[in-house]
Amino acid sequence: MSQTYSIRQLRKSGESISEIARKVGVSRNTVYAKLAAPDLSPQMPVKASKEKMLDAYRHVIEGYLDEDELCWRKQRHTARRIWQRLRDEHGVTCCESTVRHYVHDLKVQRRSVSESYLDLVWNPGEAQADFGEADFTVVGAKRRMSFFVLSFPFSNMGFAQVFPSENAECVCQALKQIFEYVGGVPTRIVFDNATGVGRRVCDKVRTTETFTAFAAHYGFGFSFCNPYSGHEKGNVESKVRFIRSNLFVPVPRFHNVDLFNRRLLGRCYSLSKSHYLKGEDERQLFVEDSVAMAGLPGVAFNVVRYVHCKADKQGKICVDGPHRYSTDPSLAGRQLIVGLGATTVAVYTESGEFVCEHERQYGSAPTDTTNPASQLPLLTMKLGAWRNSGVRDAIPDDLRSYMDGLGRSDLGSSLKVMRDQVGQRGWDAAVGAMETALLLTGRIDEASVAIAAARAEGGSISYDEPVDLSVYDAMLERMA
Repeated sequence: MSQTYSIRQLRKSGESISEIARKVGVSRNTVYAKLAAPDLSPQMPVKASKEKMLDAYRHVIEGYLDEDELCWRKQRHTARRIWQRLRDEHGVTCCESTVRHYVHDLKVQRRSVSESYLDLVWNPGEAQADFGEADFTVVGAKRRMSFFVLSFPFSNMGFAQVFPSENAECVCQALKQIFEYVGGVPTRIVFDNATGVGRRVCDKVRTTETFTAFAAHYGFGFSFCNPYSGHEKGNVESKVRFIRSNLFVPVPRFHNVDLFNRRLLGRCYSLSKSHYLKGEDERQLFVEDSVAMAGLPGVAFNVVRYVHCKADKQGKICVDGPHRYSTDPSLAGRQLIVGLGATTVAVYTESGEFVCEHERQYGSAPTDTTNPASQLPLLTMKLGAWRNSGVRDAIPDDLRSYMDGLGRSDLGSSLKVMRDQVGQRGWDAAVGAMETALLLTGRIDEASVAIAAARAEGGSISYDEPVDLSVYDAMLERMA
């Protein structure tokens, strides 16, 4: 994909097909094929690529290339010298051309994006990108989420999209939606070093495969700020604060983040004002940005990252740490293909047959799509469904009887306590803490449940000497 990106950038700059083939080291047919490809979206890995003979010696070859980075450029390994060393030192019997092609491919994979000089004069069509954080009320529960901002320093216009994470899938999905809204693609985007598309390691910038494919598909250039150089993207940092104070105060409430994001783009556009330096309307200046931007490709990029995952004995898969997603019990023990989008998780068989799709979960708390906890956020807002809910059916009998006897207000409060504790500790720990709090205090409230959960995590308390607490018990009974 780095090779495709290089070919398209060279063609965009006016290089001929022959010149591109010479510079990149490929045939003219390869250049034509790379330029004509209409869709660079990640392809589903239905069939594994054939293992190359030299893969067993990849670590040796990479060791040679790593040594070369510390040597004078005129005293580095050629492909022929690598072939000779593999033959003499490791007994490799392949021909020189095989090593030459393998080394070339390996160098293309290792090639990182060179960092260009960042001046503070921004031309029309150039953009900056960064993340901010804000609180949102999602299906009745308050959550701190990230919002991605793409700003255009020339016009000072900026657009935001809200996502539950800052990974490459969320960045690419946000960019795709903004590109489609403004009807064009920026010529260059400057990213912060901490965004999910890549990161700087010493003097190198490494990008994810998903983002590299996305950039090649839409044809924009990108670079990263130098560490601790916030002034290089001061426009977008100001825009993050401006959008948060103007659009996210008071705390927004929504049920569906995709619908919220679609409305959010128009609200961002309506925030335009007179430019703080140029004295012209920002919308009018944005026309120049729009003219300078490239057109959208004929095929939209499918933002997805495919991984292989094996279903357990119940037909469930575990992705991104403690998050479990149900599939089909008949698929138990089988290898599956999982497509990770920004907000969805799609499951396919090894032959590419669609199985199911779930909302993608984030965070460190365990989740399970078959877990009744997934109903809690909506149940706190629709208390009339309590009697027939999966939550009521899944909790212990004594806890169910207690909650059945509560009034509407107290039931809502208890469900909110359960919802918040499940988000922090998982279903089993939260229900156990509620049952313990009910047994010890005869009621369920946030404080008693939190204490019960903390005691369960920390173990029982032991004292060096016997302690008589009966006087406190008597006082609490009078207070009750």
